Amino acid sequence: MQEATNLNRLAYFAAVVDAGSFTRAAEYLGITKAVVSQQVARLEQEVGTTLLIRTTRRVQATEAGLLFHARCVSILRDAEDALGELAQRRTEPKGLLRITAPYDYGTSVVVPLVAAFSRRYNDCKVELNLSDKMVDLVADNMDLAIRVGWLADSSMQARRIGSFRQLLVGSQALAAEIAAMSEPIDCTPLPFVANNALREPLIWTFTRSDGDARSVRFKADIAINTTPAVMEAVRQGAGLSVLPDFLATAGILAGDLIPVLPEWQLPSGGVYTVYPAGRFRPPKVSVFVDMLIAALKA
Repeated sequence: MQEATNLNRLAYFAAVVDAGSFTRAAEYLGITKAVVSQQVARLEQEVGTTLLIRTTRRVQATEAGLLFHARCVSILRDAEDALGELAQRRTEPKGLLRITAPYDYGTSVVVPLVAAFSRRYNDCKVELNLSDKMVDLVADNMDLAIRVGWLADSSMQARRIGSFRQLLVGSQALAAEIAAMSEPIDCTPLPFVANNALREPLIWTFTRSDGDARSVRFKADIAINTTPAVMEAVRQGAGLSVLPDFLATAGILAGDLIPVLPEWQLPSGGVYTVYPAGRFRPPKVSVFVDMLIAALKA
């Protein structure tokens, strides 16, 4: 079995390529030129390939050396990040935590967590940006995004931490009509409040435990562009609408909202934490996400 390569040799080799010289690489690393030269030579023996072309004026990477250099840089960065994560986890959260979340989910779920986090960690400040628009985490210097629904492909790092259900609901003013319904199509004659924050607010597919599926198209009597405002319109008797359970549950328990066709299910969505691509996450981010996950489980 081939002997495992010393990671230091990868660092020495990468430094020589970056500096273009054994001498400058040795100065950067704080060791002698002889040690750098010897260790790189050992590396070439181990991989069985010439990685560097040496001349009296300059050291240049071969084609294989350039490809290997790119992998070395990635390996060394991963190792640095792993060590950094361990070091960071030994420290308390500090500094400014910048979070973005959708307006409705942020108001009902994230704000209480921000308050609890702020009380617990006095050395941390929080800036919460509530917006239903897709915020650019890098351009806006965000540490964390909390997104709900269905994620599009992205270069960002995402983690699904929970889910939510969508519920068709109405108010007590429509209780008699709701009680008489048995099929999704029965809902369409009733007034409907469209949520224009959604990509498709009028067409909904209902499924039942037996596998039966029905798609219906509602006609919007009122259209509103924020979910909390849609919920208030429903509470006031303006019509039926589809709301996420994290907003509708309290109203259902209070009797202000009535579930419509509870034996039929609408598509559920995910709750995600999204991070800028790249380096390890500091304690302020990791601790807040752990609190969010604990809250969702509870």
